[in-house]
Amino acid sequence: MATVPSLAATVHQRVSDALSAALPEAASADPLLRRSDRADFQANGMLALAKQLKGNPRELAAKVTEALPAHDENAVIANIEVSGPGFLNISVADKAIMENLVARQRDERLGVPYKDDPGTTVIDYSQPNVAKEMHVGHLRSTVIGDAIVHLLEHRGEKVIRRHHIGDWGTNFGMLIQYLIEHPHELDHESDTAGAKDAGEAAMARLNRLYKSSRALFDSDEDFKSRARDRVPALQGGDPETLALWHKIVDESKTYFQGVYDQLDVEIRDPDIVGESAYNDDLQQVVKDLEESGVAVRSEGALCVFFEDVKGPDGTPTPLIVQKSNGGFGYAATDLAAIRNRIGELKADTLLYVVDARQSLHFRMVFETAQRAGWLPEGAARQLPFGTVLGKDGKPFKTREGETVRLVDLLDEAVERAAAVVREKADESVGEDEIQQRAQQVGIGAVKYADLSNSMTRDYVFDLDRMVSLQGDTSVYLQYAYARVNSIFRKAGELEPVPRPELELAPAERALALHLDAFGDTLVTAADEYEPHKVTAYLYELATLYSRFFENCPVLKADTREQTENRLFLCDLTAKVLHQGLALLGIRTPERL
Repeated sequence: MATVPSLAATVHQRVSDALSAALPEAASADPLLRRSDRADFQANGMLALAKQLKGNPRELAAKVTEALPAHDENAVIANIEVSGPGFLNISVADKAIMENLVARQRDERLGVPYKDDPGTTVIDYSQPNVAKEMHVGHLRSTVIGDAIVHLLEHRGEKVIRRHHIGDWGTNFGMLIQYLIEHPHELDHESDTAGAKDAGEAAMARLNRLYKSSRALFDSDEDFKSRARDRVPALQGGDPETLALWHKIVDESKTYFQGVYDQLDVEIRDPDIVGESAYNDDLQQVVKDLEESGVAVRSEGALCVFFEDVKGPDGTPTPLIVQKSNGGFGYAATDLAAIRNRIGELKADTLLYVVDARQSLHFRMVFETAQRAGWLPEGAARQLPFGTVLGKDGKPFKTREGETVRLVDLLDEAVERAAAVVREKADESVGEDEIQQRAQQVGIGAVKYADLSNSMTRDYVFDLDRMVSLQGDTSVYLQYAYARVNSIFRKAGELEPVPRPELELAPAERALALHLDAFGDTLVTAADEYEPHKVTAYLYELATLYSRFFENCPVLKADTREQTENRLFLCDLTAKVLHQGLALLGIRTPERL
């Protein structure tokens, strides 16, 4: 079933048609339509067009108005007038608004169209390191990546998730050698008995392994030598070494899954494809780059140089693909991953949700892959994100100056949310239900605070503000959704029935027009990889619903028809809030 265009799209098309009829030479001109406080929409394009044609903008606007008559009872445009130096103020018919909303309500996608030309996108996000705690720095990549996956899939794109975990390198020589000499180190349960779940217990074991092996590595030169010798055994595929490596990776995956479950993010095991997956391809990457001349040897290392990338002293700063000792860095693995994703997975687009501080690295990697002919120009894009800050405006740390563990941050968010939920809940709500709601509210608050900022911006992590019922927070949106459900619990036999023949009050019109724009907003957010446009839309929706709720009695309206029509607006508001928040990975409790 074809998606009914939004009123904004319909009005835009009609103004464009009228502009072409009034001035054929301006057939391709953009009327620059936008929402307006003076009418439903305002078209500003006449000013720029008149300047280009050396004409009078008011006269041009008048000609367009004459070509847009409200010629029958089914007209979308109810009124159009010229104002100021040539603006067109356009009001839409109440009946047209409601008929569009009926189409939205009947469409399970609520007016969000499928993409005309869906392709295959590989998105690389949430890249934790094996045998290490996930910290606050992993929050943004995980939450942003998850939201973009949902948006793209909702538009019909085939999305392949990739979690490029750090599971290879010199540290594993130290860890594996220690396990060889202390074979039961990952088996002890004594210090994990109090763990809340398997993930927490796994990390306790990994922490113990890391601290013990590091202490021995730093104090015993013989062990340090044996640990270093273990690295080539790992790289060469020695069975005993690989078996212990798998054990460490599996423990880490158990831990990762516990964090992801708490964050309410789906991470599937087949999508976890770490650095190790590309180990066998690295020599071929080096060979191809060197033979093609894309990379050259410099002081024993294989390097790619760029004219515009130089150090503080003016000397070129290369991308090092292979070190002088024969080892490989991140560049080699990233290049091998690109070859796999384009060549094997047949991706049209590669997305990397990675900290902005790595932007130079990825620019150099992408350009290298393009020079080598592995990556079509424009097919790869980094989606850089800013830093999570504390209230002091500095990178978020504990009081002791340590990096904040992600699980601690999430636990505190749920604890704060429980206090808010407990304050709002009546006596009939038990502690189990309070905790369930607190989980949804607290985790939703953390995600929303991240997603409501443009991803390139830094933002301050402030739990007090995040779990507030006031302002631009997920709790405010969840409360709006719960308020709608409360109305329907009280409605009895009354049903939501659209009444296009009724005149809409100002608060009803504002809410209805915004509901109609949901599809357009989702298209823009998905196509531009900007989840914050969804949060901005949903916050405005909750705000407009609050005004509607205050100014337009629903169950005590003047007539039954008016009540049914307002229940219809409530029902569609709840559906859009639920769908929009779900695409951001945020739950909507039925009650708060």
